[in-house]
Amino acid sequence: MRKINLFIAMSLDGYIADSKGNVDWLKGQGSEHENMDVYSEFVKNIDTVLMGWNTYHQITAELSPKEWVYHNLTAYVITHKERASSEKIRFVNTDPVDLVKRLKEEPGKNIWICGGASIIHPLINEDLIDCYYITVIPTLLGDGIRLFEKTGHEIKLRLLKTQSYNGMTDLIYMRR
Repeated sequence: MRKINLFIAMSLDGYIADSKGNVDWLKGQGSEHENMDVYSEFVKNIDTVLMGWNTYHQITAELSPKEWVYHNLTAYVITHKERASSEKIRFVNTDPVDLVKRLKEEPGKNIWICGGASIIHPLINEDLIDCYYITVIPTLLGDGIRLFEKTGHEIKLRLLKTQSYNGMTDLIYMRR
């Protein structure tokens, strides 16, 4: 069965975006040459990426407007907006929990939950995330969109790996 992986960055105080939804603070404390390419290693076992409309729009309008960066993956964009799907980008108006449960049963590699909070929170609440790949950015935002909200129940995790570079720390946890 396919694994559901959350691969995301958050500020030291637990936010995935600032109060205006911006992510321009997602960088280390030094120069780019100090960064490691953890994404390339992560994506080797992924063939599907899930995101909400805001994340999709941010990628296509701000972060990479000239090129769809997930061309090797099948992307599901959960949205209420009517958009024409293509072979690699599928716009769906469905509950993220239902979609993940269905995709998990289909053949393929693992599934990446890219963002945003409206997609992540229901999946955490239903305990559907198998692995948490979290990069902690050396920034205190003070306010914004939280990665973790109240779940009403405990989810036990096991730390698999940590690594630090350029002031950032990667934490990799697996559900116990």
